[in-house]
Amino acid sequence: MAAPPLLLLQDIRLGFGTTPLLSGATLSVSPGERLALIGRNGSGKSTLLKIAAGLAQPDGGSRFLQPGATLRYLEQEPDLGTFPSVLAYVEAGLTAGDDEYRARYLLEQLGLTGEEKPANLSGGEARRVALARALAPSPDILLLDEPTNHLDLPAIEWLEQEIGAMRSALVLISHDRRFLETMTREMVWLDRGTTRRLGRGFAHFEEWRDEVLEQEEKEAHKLDRQIVREEDWMRYGVTARRKRNVRRVGELAGLRQQRRERRAAQGGVKMAVAEGEASGTLVIAADGISKSFGERAVVREFSTRIIRGDRVGIVGPNGAGKTTLLSMLTGVLAPDSGEVKLGTNLQMISLDQRRAALDPTATVAETLTGKRGDQVWVNGQPRHVIGYMKDFLFLPEQARTPVVALSGGERGRLLLARAFATPSNLLVLDEPTNDLDLETLDLLQEQIAEYSGTVIVVSHDRDFLDRVATNVIAWEGEGRWQDYAGGYSDMVTQRGHGVRARAETVAKPATAAKPAAAPPPAARKKMSFKEQHELETLPARMAKLEAEAAKLREILADPGLYTRDRARFDKATELLARAEVGLAEAEERWLALEMLREELGG
Repeated sequence: MAAPPLLLLQDIRLGFGTTPLLSGATLSVSPGERLALIGRNGSGKSTLLKIAAGLAQPDGGSRFLQPGATLRYLEQEPDLGTFPSVLAYVEAGLTAGDDEYRARYLLEQLGLTGEEKPANLSGGEARRVALARALAPSPDILLLDEPTNHLDLPAIEWLEQEIGAMRSALVLISHDRRFLETMTREMVWLDRGTTRRLGRGFAHFEEWRDEVLEQEEKEAHKLDRQIVREEDWMRYGVTARRKRNVRRVGELAGLRQQRRERRAAQGGVKMAVAEGEASGTLVIAADGISKSFGERAVVREFSTRIIRGDRVGIVGPNGAGKTTLLSMLTGVLAPDSGEVKLGTNLQMISLDQRRAALDPTATVAETLTGKRGDQVWVNGQPRHVIGYMKDFLFLPEQARTPVVALSGGERGRLLLARAFATPSNLLVLDEPTNDLDLETLDLLQEQIAEYSGTVIVVSHDRDFLDRVATNVIAWEGEGRWQDYAGGYSDMVTQRGHGVRARAETVAKPATAAKPAAAPPPAARKKMSFKEQHELETLPARMAKLEAEAAKLREILADPGLYTRDRARFDKATELLARAEVGLAEAEERWLALEMLREELGG
């Protein structure tokens, strides 16, 4: 006999204005179940999870939570309140009998000391703290909304092991395919306001979804043919000429109403990259390049050749220097030693993970058209902005929506839409999969595969790298980077392990034991005043540089600027390079100081 559910949602209905978001959704969670909640961006997944957590009220339906059952919820944008430290915030989520040590253990595993002030945390740090609070009590039910966002590969693989060892029931929303396949055993598909459940793992989702949609198409076709037959009878039937058959007239009206109310499956993203002229065969040649910030070596004597058509993945833990390496390979940041040669006729388009290139005050239409008219130029051909928006799943009424009001997934699609309309032969993508739904990810992978140019991508998404990368550049520790053929799984096979955390790698000696050296100088007890001042002021400087870079990218986004005002184009390009170099250096310096602060105990 199946165990009674710990959590049960029935006939959940919720609408915004005249549009129903949820129309009869159900969710049942029994002890030990591991469910993947799947659906398109905007389908209502996060809203349904908030209702399950008791933090949002539906317009109709019921919610039942087994008395005594403990539930913890991780939302995408947690509010840490006014707690004096992040450790206090996590410990406040513990209940009587919970292990208090577990709170500190989880924070340390997620790269935090526990002494940080909630008000000073970045968005990624706040999510890691909220994740620690959700996991600390080992609750009966875990509701996790995109838990891998802002986590690097070592942290994601650690999280898989941590949740796998827990007995909690799990409802998980994630765009990370590998994480979904590893962590869940059943699926709940939220589609057009209702839910369908499949008692199999995520690996079977796409096949099942396609079967469901194909059957819907067949039933829709049958309904259309039935309406045609009934309309033919109404016009030409013998009975109809004498008197109306009230029953059949009513049935026809019901069929027509059914067709009007039928919510068709949302269309797919129609993504196409505007390709420029072919670049030279050799795109990037790096010979013995090195880069250090202070005493810390970020890149040591790294060499590689990137040929036209390569799809290069760059992987490593947070803080390893992936962005620095990427900046050197693309000519934005000069190495301390060694040389980088860029190929001929390069047309580069970059997508940064912070979405800094988007003006938050501009509307969707203005972002795509550059505030010039109502047309977008794609592959040399004009497209009306509304039609181009639809290709990326934006509704016509969203044309005047400001960027600041868009969800993370919508901002990601908007950035892709703008970038892909610009001719290029080198795509540089920094965490492009963040916040994208599975269907958009599928199409992005297809476009990268069909793109005739060269692609360099920084990503923590193992499945995405396996699908698109021809080779992977992986961090080996202490500034060393190694080039591996194939995708992420091929790299793991060749080196015998995945990406390791920085502390784990740095702690291991790089060579055999050496003769004892002279005693080290006395350890420092605290940071200098200058270092403390730098640590406090660097975030503001980074924000200023990001804003400057965003304005310059907006200027350079004008496709006619080069021919109209070459001097302004050259000046903006030079200033953008300086801003990006300054930003990279500031980020690395902040990271070094933050690590020093942690080593000295705050």
